[in-house]
Order: sequence, then structure tokens, then C-alpha cells
Amino acid sequence: MTVKPIVLQLPLDLEKEKLPRHVAVIMDGNGRWAKKQGLPRIMGHKRGVDVLKDLLRCCRDWGIQALTAYAFSTENWGRPLEEVEFLMTLFERVLRKELQEMLAENVQIRFVGDLEALPRSLQSEIERSMAETRSNRGIRFTVATNYGGRQEILHACRAIAQQVQQGLLQPEEIDKEIFERHLYTAGISDPDLLIRTSGEMRISNFLLWQMAYAEIYITESLWPDFNRTEFHRALAAYQQRERRFGKV
Repeated sequence: MTVKPIVLQLPLDLEKEKLPRHVAVIMDGNGRWAKKQGLPRIMGHKRGVDVLKDLLRCCRDWGIQALTAYAFSTENWGRPLEEVEFLMTLFERVLRKELQEMLAENVQIRFVGDLEALPRSLQSEIERSMAETRSNRGIRFTVATNYGGRQEILHACRAIAQQVQQGLLQPEEIDKEIFERHLYTAGISDPDLLIRTSGEMRISNFLLWQMAYAEIYITESLWPDFNRTEFHRALAAYQQRERRFGKV
């Protein structure tokens, strides 16, 4: 079997000026991939981490400024306890193992979501990784963990309502900019392109406010099978679209 080499440079058929600045991914299909291989679901998640690492490097190699990954939703707590515990341990282990490499590769990592509900040891690793990579000016890597779009909007509304109640803000002063400053993603640009694997046609409570004008690309590929060839297809499809943002 011939193994295709990893393409480090931007493929010639893609235009650098038309690349999305910010790509978001819903990494769906880890469990189904593992089942197809006759493996436990947790092995799909382990494989999925390697795929995400390569996608992050691909974005950096090809000149994409930001990548956001939907790692764990507020609804994922309803999965089997063994799987949830494995994921929490996996997140922590990966952060501890990969931090020095992220520093060397100039990655700035940020976590968004209700992080206080996570295990304390994982919170510590998250805080450390964000603090140590804060000054990095390469690719911005955002990980949505215990994240839900509806939860985020409610969180922002409560925070703004509290300011109004305290007399710090008048209702008529509330605008798009003020609202966005209270989102988990404050300071992060909206995604230009959302990629969802496994063929599911929904956004699953992910970045509901931020996805207002994102282009959406669905692939039948399960997340552990997603690679640079698949990413190339997604970017090529994106570059064929005309983004009008509601205008003519």
C-alpha cells in the first residue's frame, strides 16, 4: 500500500487570500469508528486526539489563524460514566504531555465553557496551559469543554442583567459589542467555516451566536478518519462559496 506524504505547504489549488481565518470543528463519530473496528468506544477518542493534533498543525502549516474544537458538550455528561471519566483523564493527560510542544510551536490555547464543573485536577492543567501559552502569537487554538451554546447565551444574559440591576449599565446601552464581551468566546473572532464529520446535519448547540454567518461543510467521514485530504476538500468547497452576509 502506498502511503501519501503529508502536505506541509498549502495545496496549489487553494488560494491563500480566500482561506477561512477561523475554522471550527464538530468532531463526531469517535464511538462509531471504534465500533466498526471492533474496539471499545474509548479507543475512538484516543484516535480522535491524534487527528485533532494533525489538524491543528495543518492549520498552522497552511496559514489558518484559528481553530476551535468541540471537545465536550454540556449534554455529554449523559454518556456512560466510564466514558466520561476516561475523557476527563484523557484531556488532562494530553494537556500535560503536549504543553511543551504547544509552546515550541507557538500555539495559544484557550478553553471555553463552564470550566468550574470539571474535575479540579483538569481545571489546574487548563489554567496552566492557558497561562503558559498566553503570549504565543501563532495559531489560536480554542477548546470548547463542558460547552453549550444556549448555556453560554444564558450566562451572558445573567451577567448583563446583573450589571443593569446594579446601575452599571442601562438597557438601551446593550448592543452587539457589549453582549459579545460577556460570552465565553470574548475576544475570539467568529468562525468562517464549520466542519462536521460523520454526516450529521446539525450544529448540536455549538457556538449558536458565533455561527450566524459561518459556512457549513458536512463530511460523511468519521472523525478518526478525518485527515488533510478531507480538510483540503472542505477548504476547496469553502472557496467556491460566495459569502454575502445577508446582502446582495
